Amino acid sequence: MLDRRACLRYLAGAVPGMRLLAGDLFPSTVADRVDRRYKTPGPRPAGLKATRDGLWILDQATASAYLVHFATGEVKIEIATGTIKPTAIETDEVGLWIAAEDGRKMIRLDFVVDDEGNVKKDQVVRKAEFDVPGAGRVKWRQAAGPPDPIGAQGLAWRRGELYVAVPPAAAIQVLKQDGSTLRTLPAPGICPQGLAWDPDGRLWCADAFSRSFFKLDPATGKIIKQHFLPFATPEVEGKVIIPHGLTIWQRMIYFCSLETGELYRTPLVNRME
Repeated sequence: MLDRRACLRYLAGAVPGMRLLAGDLFPSTVADRVDRRYKTPGPRPAGLKATRDGLWILDQATASAYLVHFATGEVKIEIATGTIKPTAIETDEVGLWIAAEDGRKMIRLDFVVDDEGNVKKDQVVRKAEFDVPGAGRVKWRQAAGPPDPIGAQGLAWRRGELYVAVPPAAAIQVLKQDGSTLRTLPAPGICPQGLAWDPDGRLWCADAFSRSFFKLDPATGKIIKQHFLPFATPEVEGKVIIPHGLTIWQRMIYFCSLETGELYRTPLVNRME
């Protein structure tokens, strides 16, 4: 979480209108509201993925992926990922992608298929493991000693390509299924986190430092708009919430907070837009 006064100082000039970043002009907006949904199954939710079956929530403390009911948060499935300090989750046609800090890896977990060809989404088998390109130490974090190396913080899958948000590289890496790099997009902020797809096919990226969500062209990384959380809310014990995991479902942005263990949502489009 971020100190409320520090957040307000940083965002003092960040009012709706035109913003300038890396030489590009783009509109910015502030969310009308943010709704608290419920406590997540684990204490440190790091990744989210919306599916027709429910909401996948990846927890950093338990290293488990939970499939929960969207409305209630009731757990339908729990899967042990076999990782240490996982940070991001994504689904594709046949399994889960998991990013984790143990060795800065991405792990592929395939769902188990029974003899009749039915997918068992409560069982997975580890199929592949790749290094995160660009993993390492971030240059901007202030700490008593050097920061620990980190890897991917957000994942998004589409048409055979895996988009990977990597803060140390200040980039979104676009990879093939075998982990090789197709192209590199510039990260929209200095601390990219969760990734999610807009219904119109554009890519959203959460940025922890600015407490906002950037809408991007997935081919070039060009920023289309920036959508801020309200400057002073949600707030817990004098600290404003920082977004980590991100997903989009039924025109709502869902995000989670590592520090509070809660799920939140905000409309994808403001009422005035």
